[in-house]
Amino acid sequence: MLYYTLPPSLLLSPFVRAYWVLEHEVPAGQPYVYRSMADGLPEMIFHYKGRFKQLTQQGALSEPLSMIHGQGTQYHRFITHESFGIFGVYFYPFAFQRLFGMPAAEFSDQMPGLETFLGNTGRELEQQVLAADSNTARAALVTGFLEQQLRMHPVIPEAMASPVLQLIASKGTISVQQLAYDHCLSIRQFQRRFKEAAGFSPKRYARIIRFQHALTHYGNRLRPLTDIAYSCGYYDQAHFIHDFKQFSGYEPGQYFHGNPEGAEWRDG
Repeated sequence: MLYYTLPPSLLLSPFVRAYWVLEHEVPAGQPYVYRSMADGLPEMIFHYKGRFKQLTQQGALSEPLSMIHGQGTQYHRFITHESFGIFGVYFYPFAFQRLFGMPAAEFSDQMPGLETFLGNTGRELEQQVLAADSNTARAALVTGFLEQQLRMHPVIPEAMASPVLQLIASKGTISVQQLAYDHCLSIRQFQRRFKEAAGFSPKRYARIIRFQHALTHYGNRLRPLTDIAYSCGYYDQAHFIHDFKQFSGYEPGQYFHGNPEGAEWRDG
């Protein structure tokens, strides 16, 4: 399995955390299952090789070749019988207001196809990105598109970008009261504005970011779960287990000491 990231342009760096690539050769007769988990950062995803289907209670449902995966609290399972290649754009949540004129909250726990989201523009971008002959070329195409989006939309104050980035940098441990105080807002004002920028209330967003930080401890099978929980800012084991199961579908022990679906890219 191959996983790597590419940096965004300087102009896009306040809005795009990274571009990423995931490729894998799937052996015949051995379907590959990937599990996406709760994440505080939305993505734009292009399947340039192979196709996935989403596993649901209604069966395996076909996925579009390109889509927006909004910041979310849910986990999803996808399956493919083909070797695959995926190019993704990892955004900060407040970027959607600046790039597309839409608040982040509209995308929370949503996965619209790119054509559904952007119409003909989305379809044309999909065709160009999928037809590109390298991931460097794909990054250049997406960069050109997103920089054009910046020019098309008027500059708006991004006052809430700072507290969102502070919460991400703190790995979900900074207090909401402290953030509100630092930005001269009442708790109620801060919560409302934060949700518009990040898609969730600050308390819920902090839980997602803390969970994402916990995932980075994957790979050390000998480390006690209690140690992981406390190092990630959980008050006790019960809160750790509750959030982990809600956001991933796994008990912590299944993820850290077992063989979780779609975690092979972390082995690199």
